[in-house]
Amino acid sequence: MNLKTALLFSFIVIAFIVVTFTIGCKQAGSQDKNWTHFRGSNLNGIAETENIPLKWDDSVIKWKTEIHDKGYSSPVVYDNQIWVTTAKADGREIYAVCIDFQTGKIVYDIKVFAPDEVEIRNSINTYATPTPCIEKGFVYVHYGSIGTACINTANGSIVWKQTALKCKQVHAAASSPVIYKNLIILHFESTDVRYIAALDKSNGNLIWKTDRPEEPYVPLPTFGKPAFITPIIINVKGRDMLISNGSAICQAFDPGTGKEIWRVLDGAETTIAMPFTENGVLFWYTGFNVADDGKQYTDLLAINPDGEGDITGTNIIWKKKDETSDNQMLSPVIKDGLIYTVTTRNIMMCIDAATGEEIWSRRVTSHYNASPLYNNGNIWFFTVKGEVMALKAGRKYEVVSYNQMDSGIWATPAILRNSMIMRTENYLYRIGLE
Repeated sequence: MNLKTALLFSFIVIAFIVVTFTIGCKQAGSQDKNWTHFRGSNLNGIAETENIPLKWDDSVIKWKTEIHDKGYSSPVVYDNQIWVTTAKADGREIYAVCIDFQTGKIVYDIKVFAPDEVEIRNSINTYATPTPCIEKGFVYVHYGSIGTACINTANGSIVWKQTALKCKQVHAAASSPVIYKNLIILHFESTDVRYIAALDKSNGNLIWKTDRPEEPYVPLPTFGKPAFITPIIINVKGRDMLISNGSAICQAFDPGTGKEIWRVLDGAETTIAMPFTENGVLFWYTGFNVADDGKQYTDLLAINPDGEGDITGTNIIWKKKDETSDNQMLSPVIKDGLIYTVTTRNIMMCIDAATGEEIWSRRVTSHYNASPLYNNGNIWFFTVKGEVMALKAGRKYEVVSYNQMDSGIWATPAILRNSMIMRTENYLYRIGLE
């Protein structure tokens, strides 16, 4: 049996085993009714709506609303409200903005924090990059060490603020919060400390806090230790797991208590892309490694998440070395056994989820920081130059449509109710047929 056959056989066996358990983000409700987190209510970038227009002109742009100042947070949607965050360039004023889904009118423009001191940020980041999460009655906004807050969506009042959780975020924050039952789960990972925390969503009080182990981070340079990922929550054999890939390690935690379930010691510097899953298999990108010749690369891993303790040597199905990326800025989308992504060196590719083999790749001319989305047989890609391209999902590269927006797209859109809610550098758009 050759290596390719062995890998495929292993994948099939694992897929058969996982028929006995479910795996997926534990968020409530249809992803077409509401879009409650970064990359959707299921945190997977798969939209359930059907009728998104392929050709954009004035007839399909339902409204266009200017969003003041600067922010890369993605829109979240609940009922008739859309929420984003934004901030002054110097970080001294931090806002949450609510927009009416039907009309595009601004409902609330709330100054949430006005810190006396702010952390430094990377030139490609903002002070309002983490995406809010939302549920009936409340939206939760997060700005890293600046603070986290809960806002009543019925009247725009601030219910609580939490400002005690800190780390030296040398590039500013990017990890988005996640709702789990009565908790808001947050990541703080930088040069000084690295931990995951859970707040009581009713009052902002700390429920649990779990530090990353120090030993895996010792070989990394100081500025390689931060991570900017958003976790996912899966269920394996009836057990919920919080999956969180830091720069040096990927761990599964009990999301209710913060207790570690398993770990994979295979990471590298400055991890950004969030993990993703399909058919009982878990995937994630490491940060960048440095080869003997000094060139940087990343690894994409596929693992069986059914385990306990250190599963590095037992549960890795395959590992793909990607020399076209010195880090992975966006989070890939996976659909029907195919992984779609764009590397930081501008290579768009489709990867076989069973084997890690590249199916097709194309060099592109723009950078892609917003994550791709799947909708109705198409994969949508968005560039920092404002280009929007839809490809037909599948094993063949086929462009379906191309559109150009007014300015760059850094935030991942929301797709629901036959509409795409898209944030460019200056505006929020609703694009749709209805």
